[in-house]
Amino acid sequence: MTIAVYHNPNCTTSCDVVRFVSESNQPHVIIPYLEAGWTRAQLLGLFAAADVTPRQALRMTNSPAESLGLTDPSITDDALIDAMIQDPILVERPFVCSPKGVRLCRPMQRVLDLLESWPAGSWSTTKGTEILNAMGQRLVD
Repeated sequence: MTIAVYHNPNCTTSCDVVRFVSESNQPHVIIPYLEAGWTRAQLLGLFAAADVTPRQALRMTNSPAESLGLTDPSITDDALIDAMIQDPILVERPFVCSPKGVRLCRPMQRVLDLLESWPAGSWSTTKGTEILNAMGQRLVD
């Protein structure tokens, strides 16, 4: 089964996840959700499968969430989803779907639990966090 990564190419964490999945040599598809956009059904299904609420999936950093008033606790889940459909940048990233489950992979180490295999040897994020040691063993959770 193919792994799906909902990706924002402007996000370092999302790019690290895409690189890790690519280097794991498993069939995958990259979904550029900023271009593709979202439907209500997609978001509801993704959030339910990942066991996150719309508020937990709301992108707070480098997003217009605060200026749009979406950080107010009184804003409903439906209103958050409407805003996410209107402006896809409001969805935190990356989400990864695999036969092992669905997760919001932030931090990116969460992707490790979703893959059947990992890249061989040492692997570090763009910012230098070592994820796998030279023997390919997981270093961080």
